[in-house]
Amino acid sequence: MKKLSVAALLLIAACSSAPQKRSGGYYKDDGPGDRPPPNLASIPDAQPRSEPLHKYANRPYEVFGKKYVPLGAVQPFTQRGVASWYGRRFHGQKTASGETYDMYAMSAAHPTLPIPSYARVTHVASRRSVVVRINDRGPFHSGRIIDLSFAAAHRLGIDKAGSAEVIVESIVPSGVRRAQLGL
Repeated sequence: MKKLSVAALLLIAACSSAPQKRSGGYYKDDGPGDRPPPNLASIPDAQPRSEPLHKYANRPYEVFGKKYVPLGAVQPFTQRGVASWYGRRFHGQKTASGETYDMYAMSAAHPTLPIPSYARVTHVASRRSVVVRINDRGPFHSGRIIDLSFAAAHRLGIDKAGSAEVIVESIVPSGVRRAQLGL
C-alpha cells in the first residue's frame, strides 16, 4: 500500500510540473499579462515606412536543425497558414532586431520576412486585419507561419483561441524605393 501511495504521489507531481494549457490557448507561464492597457482593442496599426534593414537579423540562420534564409529586400510576399501569439513570457526580452519586445505593440515575429518590415495579417475566418511591424524571428513550431504580439492577436480576435488561420501580406511602402540588405 505504501509503495502504491508513493507511486501515485510521484505521478501527480510529474503531471503538475508539465506545461498545462489554460482555456486561453497559452501555457501557464505565458499569457496576456496582469494589467493589459485599457485601450487594447484600439491600439493603432503599425505605420509602414521605409527603414534600413538590420545588418545581422537578416542573415541566414538555423534553429532546431532547420535552416532559414530571410528575404534580402522588402518585396511583395504572401503566405497563408497558422498564426500564434506570444505574451508575457517574452515581454521585455530582446527581439532579433535588438529592440525590446512589447506585447502591447503591433508587432510580430516571422522566420524570413526582412527585419524591420511591415505586413498585413488577415484572420481568414473573421476577415479582420491588422498591420504589424516585423521585428523578431519565429515561430519555430512546425505548421505556424507568424507569431503575433498579444495586441495584434487581440485585435484579430485570436487571443483566446491561441492560434488561427491567417494570410500574411508584406507591405512595400508606396513612393519609396525597395529597401535592400547591403551585406
